[in-house]
Amino acid sequence: MSFRETREMLLLAYDSKIISDEEFLVLWESCRSKNPDFPYSSYARFDLENIHETECLAEFRVQKQDIPVLANVLQLPMNIRCPQRTICDRIEGLCMLLRRFSYPCRYSDMISRFGRPVPELCMITNEVMDNIFNNHSHRISQWNDDLLNPHLLQGYADVIHAKGAPLENCFGFIDGTVRPIARPDQQQRIVYNGHKRVHSLKFQSVALPNGLIGNMYGPVEGKKHDASMLVDSNLLHELEQNAFSSTGEPMCVFGDPAYPLSVHLQAPFRHGILTPVMEGYNAEMSSVRATVEWLFGDIINDFKFLDFKKNLKIGMSSVGKMYLVCAILNNAITCLW
Repeated sequence: MSFRETREMLLLAYDSKIISDEEFLVLWESCRSKNPDFPYSSYARFDLENIHETECLAEFRVQKQDIPVLANVLQLPMNIRCPQRTICDRIEGLCMLLRRFSYPCRYSDMISRFGRPVPELCMITNEVMDNIFNNHSHRISQWNDDLLNPHLLQGYADVIHAKGAPLENCFGFIDGTVRPIARPDQQQRIVYNGHKRVHSLKFQSVALPNGLIGNMYGPVEGKKHDASMLVDSNLLHELEQNAFSSTGEPMCVFGDPAYPLSVHLQAPFRHGILTPVMEGYNAEMSSVRATVEWLFGDIINDFKFLDFKKNLKIGMSSVGKMYLVCAILNNAITCLW
């Protein structure tokens, strides 16, 4: 029962002389909501058919005809059910999530679009986010044979080499990403990144030349070094087990100088006096690496809510899960396009 319904019952009880003046005043004040009473009922319920193509792309970052396809790809249930029995169809639930992440906004800003109260918007959005994370996070957090099988690895390496990379067996690029968050009330030093001078969470990503994130590890505390994150992620072991071409040749990823060298992990020359050939190698690999790593910024460009650190409060919201879900959405949208 909502506060409004409770107050209506109190008025009926008081009018019927069931409760006294003092009891009415005490109960009336105790049933006052701390949240603003938005007139959500005066707005029409969400209907994708009534939204213009331009509005859809601006608010949801996805073209109108692609939203049902995206819902199918993500295997969302036909109806989203919250623990307190709020129900909405999967198209509306997905659009709530996309609207929430597309730009920094409050749930109250979404009332006019969806015609629902703030608690329902919050619960439905979280339910859709949890569904996507639970069903699809393994696609980027674990070795994904659909993206990283021997035939595709060779194809990625051929594309990267054709773009000017000296390496013929490099199929992707590894890097650590620092995502700023609001300063926590406790354990501030753990999440403080001294290099960026910001409180943050870190993620490790492997970018593929087809615009997809092939692997992602995180979140970890902002102070953790990239090399330490590599060890914790167990990615090197996965590469040693699976990173081979269809002919059995070892394949590798390329990272910055912070990473250790191995058969499956290459980095720029960095020790001693570099010859012109070494410098040329570093420049060519850096040029190709910069082009592919633009997709790290695509997640933030498409889902700008993640770039508003004042809203990213660990302990109050699932900040790490948000970034992982947006990475999954970015992969799905890239496949649609």
